[in-house]
Amino acid sequence: MDELPEFKREVLEVMRQPLEDREVTISRAKFTVTYPSSFMLVASMNPSPGGYFNDPNAPVTSSPAEMQRYLSKISGPLLDRIDIHIEVTPVPFDKLSEERRGESSVEIRKRVIKARDIQTERFIELQNIHYNAQMGVKQIRAYCVLDNTSKELLKTAMERLNLSARAYDRILKVSRTIADLEKSESILGDHISEAIQYRSLDRDGWLG
Repeated sequence: MDELPEFKREVLEVMRQPLEDREVTISRAKFTVTYPSSFMLVASMNPSPGGYFNDPNAPVTSSPAEMQRYLSKISGPLLDRIDIHIEVTPVPFDKLSEERRGESSVEIRKRVIKARDIQTERFIELQNIHYNAQMGVKQIRAYCVLDNTSKELLKTAMERLNLSARAYDRILKVSRTIADLEKSESILGDHISEAIQYRSLDRDGWLG
């Protein structure tokens, strides 16, 4: 979904149930039917109507009130159900023009496939759970065990960002995936830190 805030709010709110339960229920006068609805939501948005919010080098084309009103089109409960939020800053010219090549898509794909294989093996005895994003509370408690340092780090983030219980679970699932990508059996502090960084829209300046 491109330009997420441009969709009607009632349309966006309808996605909350399928994002949470991976099924959608349709109710009519004489019957109610539930269908499976497991999908990956990928959305993008400008951070303000003019697109330059939080960019100190860009012209200010929107007032703070207009920016806040624009951001508030995306509700907190909907954001809570999105695992990863990433703020993409403008790329400077020297980065665009440098000749150094980054990691290729082929290599990234290999790492992703290996991580998925780890998850397939992890959940092989469970029905309807095949990868980390599908974990419920029971599986999170079993497979996302933290050491004391990681717990303290997550506790601090929860208190400073005022995160919900749902965001807490999503941070744990994302950190479990980061650990899988690094072939680490345990979730380490670095994995928790990285997962917290992927909650951009929970920070001050975004909806708060």
